[in-house]
Amino acid sequence: MIKSKQTNNNRISWLGIKHINQTVITITALLTCLVSFFCALSFGAADISFIDVWHSVGPAKAENDIGYIQRIIWDLRMPRAILALLAGSGLAVSGLILQTVTRNPLADPYLFGISSGASLGVVILIAFTGGIFTVLTPIAAFIGSLVAMMMLMLIAGRRQSQQVESMLLAGVALSFLFSSLTSLLLYHTDPQAVTAVLFWTMGSFSRAQWENLLFPTIVITACITFMLAYRRQLNAMLLGDESATTLGIKVNRFRLVMLLLSSLITATLVSMCGGIGFVGLMIPHIVRFFVSQGTVFGILLTALVGGIFMVWVDILSRTVLVNQELPVGVITAATGSLFFLTLLYFRKNRPS
Repeated sequence: MIKSKQTNNNRISWLGIKHINQTVITITALLTCLVSFFCALSFGAADISFIDVWHSVGPAKAENDIGYIQRIIWDLRMPRAILALLAGSGLAVSGLILQTVTRNPLADPYLFGISSGASLGVVILIAFTGGIFTVLTPIAAFIGSLVAMMMLMLIAGRRQSQQVESMLLAGVALSFLFSSLTSLLLYHTDPQAVTAVLFWTMGSFSRAQWENLLFPTIVITACITFMLAYRRQLNAMLLGDESATTLGIKVNRFRLVMLLLSSLITATLVSMCGGIGFVGLMIPHIVRFFVSQGTVFGILLTALVGGIFMVWVDILSRTVLVNQELPVGVITAATGSLFFLTLLYFRKNRPS
């Protein structure tokens, strides 16, 4: 009896500590997001103090706010920061979906060629219509991402969850294939449009405008809500196809739905921001160090941390070079490649 009471007390104590840890992590993440957002509104070619930012966006606005400072914040930096937050959240969630349904720790929309396929779809639309970006751009990106996903599944085979290396190699090969086709199409495109398209393919939030934020907001919010509703099925997929089938899950259908969901998120963001790699690989692994991602808290924290990361990447892209903007894809590729190599090293040398 005494031992049973001690065990129950230990469980209560452990649950209390876990609850406190989750509370601390949540408060820290929200405060970091708030500070990051204010920094995104403050840093740039024209540095704006935090006091001026607060006067422009806070509840009590100053009378002299109507000027260039408010125009910079509300017309340029605010939609850009929101788009960066959405892009980071969406790519992190997309990577989490791929890593879960394929049980592949190296899964990422960029490494699997989904981002390159979406970019190719957009470039094909531009090459044949002569326009830069139209309302059909997200549809073209989605079709391209679906083609990439289908080719990946055909090449890797039906039992993707047991073929980590083959899916990774197939994804890298498809990424190079789509990139070469994109370069070929750009070679025959209007020279005036090539510069803008090339900068977009490397990742950029320069197209961020208030009227362009509604669609990605709806898509990402709906996809995250869908993930939260089917989080139990996602957890079951980690146990393997046979265990998930035993639990009453139609594995092939559910995996296909989640892959379509990941393709939709990736295509939506590619049509807005271009190709941004390695975010979907890094953020889920980073969050796993602190919490389990199979819970509501874990999924939401993954989206939040991804958004924070991308906001700071955007800040660096605007401040590293004087009077120039560095493509955000360059920064994520530099950090993500180091993370990827580190992950491969520890995965290879872990004890069996």
